[in-house]
Amino acid sequence: MSTITKLGRADHGRPMTWEEFQAGDYESGYHYELIDGRLYVAPAANAPQGLLERWIYRELDRYSDERPEVLNMVYNKVRVFVPGCPEITAPEPDVACYKDFPTTIPFWDVQWEYVSPLLVVEVVSADDPDKDYVRNVDLYLQVPSIREYWILDNRDDPSRPRLRVYRRQGKCWRVVDVPFGAGTRRGSYPALGW
Repeated sequence: MSTITKLGRADHGRPMTWEEFQAGDYESGYHYELIDGRLYVAPAANAPQGLLERWIYRELDRYSDERPEVLNMVYNKVRVFVPGCPEITAPEPDVACYKDFPTTIPFWDVQWEYVSPLLVVEVVSADDPDKDYVRNVDLYLQVPSIREYWILDNRDDPSRPRLRVYRRQGKCWRVVDVPFGAGTRRGSYPALGW
């Protein structure tokens, strides 16, 4: 019988199968993803990032309640499976929004491998900004259902986060920087490009 070792920051880059990733015993204080069959370890969000994640989740969830024909489900900390990768690649955005989430089946029967979001949102970590500005830009473009990828960045001023929107245009992204305060009125999201 094998001994399960607690996985942590030192295991960043460790090759893993999907089964090993799911069965792992993980040290708290970190966020874990499986990217190209390797463990990706990043520090957990600090308070300013965590509060911004909570705020954007609540705003999008309210929007979903008001406009279910646009977004019928909003989740935080989901897995997005990137198709066509030689090894399992499943980034975990801070927030994901779905248009056609299967709401007629029991939630416990839904598997992330079989649903794919329309919009994903990441809040930039001061410890690893390249994850959101470089790695995820490429990964989320490979997921055909994702029409927009939002990056919220409050590293310069936690009370005035910057919003960068990547909007799908054919096989590439069109980048739109949204000024602070634009689209914050309830039910009004000009960055939603659909």
